[in-house]
Amino acid sequence: MGFIQAAAGAISGTLADQWIDFLQPPDNVPATAVVFPAVLKGQNAGRGSNVSHSENIITNGSKIIVPEGYGLLTFHDGAITTFVAEAGAYIFSDDDQQAKSVFTGGGFLSSTVESSWERFKYGGRPGVQHLAFYVNLKEIPNNRFGTQGPIYWDDHYLNTQAGAVTRGSYTLKVVDPILFVKSIVPATYITANAGIFDLTEVNNPVSEQLFNEVVGSLSAAFSRYTNDGERGNRISKIQGDALGFAKTLSDVVEEHYHWTEQRGITIHAAVLLAIEYDTPTATLLEDVQKADALSGGRGDSFLRQSAARGIQSAGENGGGEGLAFMGMGMNAAGGSVGGLMQNQPGQQQAPQGVGQQAQPAQQAEPGPADKIREAKAMLDEGLINQEDFDALKRKALGL
Repeated sequence: MGFIQAAAGAISGTLADQWIDFLQPPDNVPATAVVFPAVLKGQNAGRGSNVSHSENIITNGSKIIVPEGYGLLTFHDGAITTFVAEAGAYIFSDDDQQAKSVFTGGGFLSSTVESSWERFKYGGRPGVQHLAFYVNLKEIPNNRFGTQGPIYWDDHYLNTQAGAVTRGSYTLKVVDPILFVKSIVPATYITANAGIFDLTEVNNPVSEQLFNEVVGSLSAAFSRYTNDGERGNRISKIQGDALGFAKTLSDVVEEHYHWTEQRGITIHAAVLLAIEYDTPTATLLEDVQKADALSGGRGDSFLRQSAARGIQSAGENGGGEGLAFMGMGMNAAGGSVGGLMQNQPGQQQAPQGVGQQAQPAQQAEPGPADKIREAKAMLDEGLINQEDFDALKRKALGL
């Protein structure tokens, strides 16, 4: 009796599978899905009769829709048989006896009697398995990374080791779907009744491994990026250069873990959402920024203004005596500023007596005219205002 039931199930199942199938992506597939099965569309608005087909058998001549941005992989008994990379509608063709249909030229006896015999041997079930899976060929977003503690890299511009805690995200692209499926996708996602392989799922072992490999590459990526002369050797540029940083990070990951060569995936874009430097690095960056701001002509102007403000303050605090000796103070300040200008980086101070006249041991007290000329020079350079100049002039003249 068991054989009769099996034979009856085989015949009814064979007749049910004569309907041509229509396969398409499942509904509500998330953007982060990488691999997911093609599903049968048995009925549409109540129309359609293929509702009792055997599972995991694609009828010969069935239509499969491939949307834009996706590829299609077909499997026969667990082995990849076809890959479709372009969008469109495709007709499934297979020489296997279980896939033939009377509606596509298979012949009634050929497609029922012989198939029934094959299924009879498997207790009424098909002896083969056909599966179709879509592979996402678009950018796969929302792959986040972050460091719990600081990462460190050698920074040539700062001339020391720098450290920071950072977080961000990157997008992946599948560049070799066959290699990707064969090398890293778990078997549960490419078998019958498989679910959606989504890298953002909690406890996804593949995404966890990729996360650890990206974080493990950040230190080397930071070092390579900041020490690249084409990028000005500045870590401050890394947050505004998503493509440049992605290229650097992808190169480092490829060198260390061979994503493209062995897994068929690559990092397409990456962005750093935050960089929090450790205390020594933050302090050093602040000092370097100040030094950069005061380099060149800007530094000369700053030193002259600082000296003038100091002399003016001394004159104000000393009352009449301070104003009386303003001229002498300016001479001293001028010598100090000149010395500072000569000792700027990249310049050498001339030896005493070479290219300059030796200064007398003592200088005579400047006269009224000298004091007025010095005050006028200060006015012209913007070091004092008109009111201060008039006060100095009156003082020099004894008024």
